[in-house]
Amino acid sequence: MSTAPKNPKNPKNTKGATGPKASARAAARRAATERMREERERTERSARIRRRTVVGVASAAVLALAAGVAFAVGGSSGSGDTAATGPLVTPANAGADGTVITYGKADAPHTLEVYEDFRCPFCEQLETTTGATMQQLADAGTYKIEYRLATFLDQGLGGKGSRTALAAAGAALNEGVDKFKQFHDVLYANQPDERDDAFADVNHLLDLAGQVPGLKTDGFVKAVQDGTYVPWAEQVNKAFDKSGVTGTPTVRLDGKKLDVFSGGAPATPERFTAMVKQVTG
Repeated sequence: MSTAPKNPKNPKNTKGATGPKASARAAARRAATERMREERERTERSARIRRRTVVGVASAAVLALAAGVAFAVGGSSGSGDTAATGPLVTPANAGADGTVITYGKADAPHTLEVYEDFRCPFCEQLETTTGATMQQLADAGTYKIEYRLATFLDQGLGGKGSRTALAAAGAALNEGVDKFKQFHDVLYANQPDERDDAFADVNHLLDLAGQVPGLKTDGFVKAVQDGTYVPWAEQVNKAFDKSGVTGTPTVRLDGKKLDVFSGGAPATPERFTAMVKQVTG
């Protein structure tokens, strides 16, 4: 019984082939399979987060409407909740209306509005992917950044981590805009899983604040522990509610909404820079 000779020009006749080229092809197939697996997992995770957030917020909305009351921050009572009924103290360095945090040169020709919630996983993806580029453009004077923050995910996910983190960010803002920006970045770099209300723990927030040089002054620590800026955080969230923005992250440049999150992924630094140039010319 004879065996047909192998035809080196026939690509189908490669079964059992060995050598550098075959190894390279096998490695390429394994790499492609791994990329597909990682992409599938990332997409599924994003969809899972989105479903949890939408369902949670929708449920809270139904309950609030049925009861005829506004949303209330969840979580057990404690120093943070007691502070919510205390006097309104606006941090130094807050904007004209006291609810907007402006980073960058005051005379910058353009304004980038950034709407975020410290518990928002999509905000974390945007900040850890493109946040450095957003800051670099502000530092270069291309635009100034106006942070307009929210705490609505406390209702959707349960707890009070968004509000407590925002209050701590207010204490950082009182120390300086640069201190706020650094603490803002540290919070996103250390954001817990969306089901974990770790940001509700002021001691955890103080530990994270230790990553910002010079932030943990006696005044900052006391303000975080006492919940001094919790009423302010609620005012900031009310301003967010009046903005008409329905989801985070939302980014607007001179009033034009930028597509910073699509297809389950945040805009790359290159894509973000291109969008900015398109608006600013």
